[in-house]
Amino acid sequence: MATKAKPSEAKVPVLKGKEAEDKVLEYMKKMNRPFGAVDVSANLKGSVPKAAAQKILVSLSERGELVQKTCGKTTFFVANQANLEDMPTEKLAALESEYKKMDENNKQLVVETKMFSTEVNRLRSTPTDKELASEIVKVADAIEKAQAHLEPLRAGTRLVSAEETAQLDSEWTRWRNEWTRRRKIFLTFWSLVTDTLTPQQATELGGDLGIEHDTAEHGVLEKGALCSTGSVLGKRRR
Repeated sequence: MATKAKPSEAKVPVLKGKEAEDKVLEYMKKMNRPFGAVDVSANLKGSVPKAAAQKILVSLSERGELVQKTCGKTTFFVANQANLEDMPTEKLAALESEYKKMDENNKQLVVETKMFSTEVNRLRSTPTDKELASEIVKVADAIEKAQAHLEPLRAGTRLVSAEETAQLDSEWTRWRNEWTRRRKIFLTFWSLVTDTLTPQQATELGGDLGIEHDTAEHGVLEKGALCSTGSVLGKRRR
């Protein structure tokens, strides 16, 4: 079953004879650009078939209406510039003035477009009323929790009991002593192992064995008030 042609696909009437020739000449003068027969036929929506367009173009060039040029194997035609109407000075001045006005108008439109684009981006990044309401609820909840946390401090309540402080002091002393003891044992052992090695060889051996020495943070901690003699967590010596 044949498919019905859509309205937009309706065929363009094919022109013939003088009507086709006038159509081609009118198009070539209007565009004032080089075209081949294929381009002319396609641009005229097939109203002048390719074969007919080629014959018409050749005929018009022989009559001096068009100029025929050959580039390699391609032949194209262009309107004879000598036959085109000269542009009066007044008309040229009017067109130049119109061009300048349109150019200024375009520049103004570009500025306005950028301004509106900036405003649109700002509006898009601005939270909506619903989003603001949600954020306000979150902030109010955070404030309420912070206030509840501050209340005992404002009332002078001790958050850590004396027993808990003593326990922390005991744990700190125990594990610091253990750290110091183990470090002393390691340094003694390491000194014996690397006694015959150069510092570079000792460093390479430590890297191969995956030995991690105390970092700069450990040194700062060891020299700080927390590790000073007689210092405890609950009562540091000043």
